[in-house]
Amino acid sequence: MLEGVMLLWFTLTAAGVVFVAIDIRTTPESPVLKWGFILLCAYTGPIGVFLYVLGCREPLSGLHERYVAVRWRQVLGSTMHCVAGDGVGILAGAVVGAFLALPRSADVALEYALGFGFGWSIFQALFMRGMSGGSYRRALADTFVPELLSMNLLMAGMVPMMVAAMARIPQSHDPLAPEFWFVMSMALLAGFLTAYPINWWLVANHLKHGMMTVRRREKGADAAATARQRHEAHAADAAREGHGQPAAKPPAATIRRVTALSFVALAAGLALAAFLGGTH
Repeated sequence: MLEGVMLLWFTLTAAGVVFVAIDIRTTPESPVLKWGFILLCAYTGPIGVFLYVLGCREPLSGLHERYVAVRWRQVLGSTMHCVAGDGVGILAGAVVGAFLALPRSADVALEYALGFGFGWSIFQALFMRGMSGGSYRRALADTFVPELLSMNLLMAGMVPMMVAAMARIPQSHDPLAPEFWFVMSMALLAGFLTAYPINWWLVANHLKHGMMTVRRREKGADAAATARQRHEAHAADAAREGHGQPAAKPPAATIRRVTALSFVALAAGLALAAFLGGTH
């Protein structure tokens, strides 16, 4: 039965990636988020396609700005950006760990290090440095804590699913087997779900960006400036809908407490993974 489920999953995933890759070219979204949705669909198959259509695809010409200004769509963009970037490093770590036959703890540590490293330094700081005035160094500083929080919650949901599934599905430790990629898809999907709430908090407190709108006629620095202005306007509109005024960034003490809680959640996820893996 699993073989049939995987065949259907991979067929729908391939069709979904092709659809999104073609369709998203006409969606007035930033290039990095366009690539993010393509990667998300590769990870999460038809669910990623559903999220793209419902959360980002412009329903009618000229409505994208208002469409993506809704808070849950802003958070969807933030979470998708996290999972897309971190997922590249996580999958690379999983493949390397499998070929090197690393013990579980070392494999998870490698996935965390590569996932966070790629997501933070490339997908967040490098690709979104325009949000920090074009300075890569400043972008690294601006995105470190938000990326850390998001990564911790992503791994807290991903690792238990990955360990439990690999302990019960034969050949799922082999990157040359389809079972490996199916399990990793399910694990990243679980991580997406657990990362969504912390991204809601990050977006609501102006610590991460969400969806943006970039029209084709806008180029170069003007496009980056316009994207930032529109993003700020979207965030302000969403805040006014729920609270009357845009929320200020939280104080440092609050950020430290939330960071500590994210590590508690990560530790709980790792403990659950150890339990699930040990009960097989």
